[in-house]
Amino acid sequence: QLQASGGGLVQPGWSLRLSCAASGSIFSINAMGWYRQAPGKQRELVATITSGGSTNYEDSVKGRFTIPRDNLKNTVYLQMNSLEPEDTAVYYCNADIRRSRWGSFRDYWGPGTQVTVSS
Repeated sequence: QLQASGGGLVQPGWSLRLSCAASGSIFSINAMGWYRQAPGKQRELVATITSGGSTNYEDSVKGRFTIPRDNLKNTVYLQMNSLEPEDTAVYYCNADIRRSRWGSFRDYWGPGTQVTVSS
């Protein structure tokens, strides 16, 4: 299971940090990431990070968002700076998790957390 937190209502230019923790029996986690879905739009990738720390960002968030990860806590974060109204969306965390040594990796999604950027 993935549990996300940290969403809310902020003004343009402010910062917000989302957290997403994986729980349950975990053998290993491959990639973790954040996606978002704005009203009337398809879900889109925001940022991903591999177990080795390689990152990938959607063009509109480059230079404003970072995606740190704590492997000991099985947690991924999304640090969002200089927020813009266009960042308003429901943010979903995602992780590729293997539950046991003999299991395969499976894709997990968190329930989503609302981020609203408005003055």
